[in-house]
Amino acid sequence: MESGVGAAYFDSMKRQPALYIPHGGGPCFFLNPDGSCPPMWIAMRDYLAGLIPSLPERPRAILLISAHWIEPRFTVHTGEKPELLFDYYGFPAHTYDLRWDAPGAPGLARHAAGLLSAAGLETSEESARGWDHGVFVPMRVALPDADIPVAQLSLQAPRGNIDFDAALHIAAGKALAPLRDEGVLIVGSGMSFHNMRVRDGSIQQIADEFDAALADAATDPDPEQRNARLAHWTGLPHARIAHPPHGEEHLIPLMMVAGAGGDDRGVHDFRGHVIGWTVSAFRYG
Repeated sequence: MESGVGAAYFDSMKRQPALYIPHGGGPCFFLNPDGSCPPMWIAMRDYLAGLIPSLPERPRAILLISAHWIEPRFTVHTGEKPELLFDYYGFPAHTYDLRWDAPGAPGLARHAAGLLSAAGLETSEESARGWDHGVFVPMRVALPDADIPVAQLSLQAPRGNIDFDAALHIAAGKALAPLRDEGVLIVGSGMSFHNMRVRDGSIQQIADEFDAALADAATDPDPEQRNARLAHWTGLPHARIAHPPHGEEHLIPLMMVAGAGGDDRGVHDFRGHVIGWTVSAFRYG
């Protein structure tokens, strides 16, 4: 596939799902110098490694929304060969030499921006920013050969990592849903529990209860009710322990994925425990 093609290229493809996946903590799957995965992260790594084989067919491209890219308006990355942005700190030196050289997909990026604009959502584009670790860390596991083009799309918040509008991101997902019928896999990359102040298992019951409530909302069989419940996610039990104020960016990609899910019922695709957190993945379609 040529990375610069637009919408006309995508035809005669099986419908792809929309996925909300956990991307771990920093370069967690690659911490050991010998290439082995630390035991805590093996279950999550194995889930990610099975993503591409689990699809109805190999996607022609991937549109990926990472928790680690936030802009005042929805922004697409149009670079042909993005570099990696090592936006984690204090990890072993070898984790800053990782490579993942998938081609960009500027045609898909502009097509996605067009869908968002048609839905009345402000968009921008840029081509210089590298892929953050919400992209290359999980995708290096899921797609080690880096042989599917990827376009990255930002989250939107008017003031940095605050003032996220969950309903707006659900609406953006709805606008992007047609891509699924064009051979595009939509992936939201985050962590369903993300509280950096608690990483010792001291709130395991709270984490489990939030996860159960989130899963119940994300898999509600009524898509309108599902989206309404997710739009008001702060009303879920322990929501602000799972995602403290100014730290909810790791949950917001789920809103876009649920919006892109359309009428498909959500599936609780993965559940695991890491660093005292309960972490889940969800699939639509």
